[in-house]
Amino acid sequence: MAPIPYRIDPDDPRAPPQELWDQLSPEERTRIVEELPSEFPVSEANPPEGDPHFEAKIRAREVLGSFFSRIGRKVYLGSELPVYYPGEAMFAPDVIAVMDVELHSRMSWVVSAEGKGPDLAVEIVYAGERRKDMERNVERYARLGIHEYFIFDRARLRLSGWRLDKERRVYRPILPQHGCYGSEVLGLELQVEDERLRFYRGGAALPEAQEMIARLEHMMERSEANRSELEQRYAEEVRLREEETRRREEETRLREEETRRREEAERRGEDTERRLAEALAELERLRGGRT
Repeated sequence: MAPIPYRIDPDDPRAPPQELWDQLSPEERTRIVEELPSEFPVSEANPPEGDPHFEAKIRAREVLGSFFSRIGRKVYLGSELPVYYPGEAMFAPDVIAVMDVELHSRMSWVVSAEGKGPDLAVEIVYAGERRKDMERNVERYARLGIHEYFIFDRARLRLSGWRLDKERRVYRPILPQHGCYGSEVLGLELQVEDERLRFYRGGAALPEAQEMIARLEHMMERSEANRSELEQRYAEEVRLREEETRRREEETRLREEETRRREEAERRGEDTERRLAEALAELERLRGGRT
């Protein structure tokens, strides 16, 4: 059978439609996945938005990655990773989460090859085009079946969230509760706090990298202080035990000395009584000799 031809347009790279993908051999699929660009075409590239945008998306990915690693759940997290749905134009959200999949390094997320698309997408807006994220992406991500979509407007410090109505393939706004937006996908709550996007579980904020470092440093300092205190207490206990040993040895020495003196006194008393008895006996003898 002749190979099925499929050419990737460098100016508009797309994965094959699902009907065509199903006809490809494993080798052809692998070749296409490897050839799909891992960067935006020049015509589609977004202008850089500076440190606030970059730091917000990296912080979100690191916090979530650390959390899911700690609880032992396999969640793939990508940042500006090209996503290819069958026959759709490539796009790359600031953060994507795909639940319960194998974790390994990827250059792109090809839905046909992976067997599923992202479960959640997060976009960070700072100086870019808000209409793309607030309008076009809302329609597009819902149509593609991404279960949840959140937008963090870093400049205005606003958070918005949508959840998929699966029957109609449209998004419904997620209504906040006391400023928190619940995520069914992550099992967490999202909230803007101190100009940052924070993730919560059970009312407690998930720690960020610097917070974890500071916490570990504090724990190490406390551990070092506790160790120093224990060493001092141990040294004091050793000193007290040594003093107690010396005190007991001194008491034993004094008791032995007292016993020795008492025995010596008794011995001397016995000698004195013996000599007195001998003297009395001699006196009686002498008296008897005169009569």
